[in-house]
Amino acid sequence: LKFTKYIKIMFKEIILASKSEVRRKILEENGIKCIVEPPNIDENLIKESLLKENVTSELISKNLAELKANKISQKKSEKLVLGADSIIDLGGEIISKPLNRNDAFNILRKLNGKKHQLISSVCISKNGSMIWNYTDAANLTMKQMTNEELKSYLTKIKDKELYAYNVYQIEGEGRSLFSKIEGDEDTIMGLPVKQIKAYLNTL
Repeated sequence: LKFTKYIKIMFKEIILASKSEVRRKILEENGIKCIVEPPNIDENLIKESLLKENVTSELISKNLAELKANKISQKKSEKLVLGADSIIDLGGEIISKPLNRNDAFNILRKLNGKKHQLISSVCISKNGSMIWNYTDAANLTMKQMTNEELKSYLTKIKDKELYAYNVYQIEGEGRSLFSKIEGDEDTIMGLPVKQIKAYLNTL
């Protein structure tokens, strides 16, 4: 029975509405074949608009995941499209991805010695509409570090990885930044894959 379920997922192909290599890799390592098609939306503009309406971080993450999935799904009728989004919430302040290395350093300084929440949402759409979604959150407490230690950490991270991982790589060098991690590692990496697999198995 377990083997049958594995085969069922292995041959179910979805479209990943994301340019994240990490998310693509997680799906493929879990037997989910995917075609990558980024939605190319202005995430910061959407976040700013939602924040003006006092929307929660969880809802912002969910809305962005849904928007990404729906945009591609409208063009790919009958296909399953997966959208995903991750947000760092520092005491109600949304921390966006760094634009450059100086920005990354300033973000790390802001998180330094503090506890923040990382929220990841996933959405599956079909024929332009959401048919399933899931949101999860993890709590991370960053060590108190000197500016020199933060700069040293950043020298170990390549540009491609830095801008894709929300400043830190929890499965790599980023783990050394934290004194406490509470939550699902898949959520922290931006894709709660166990829940995705469970849903795909119902189809």
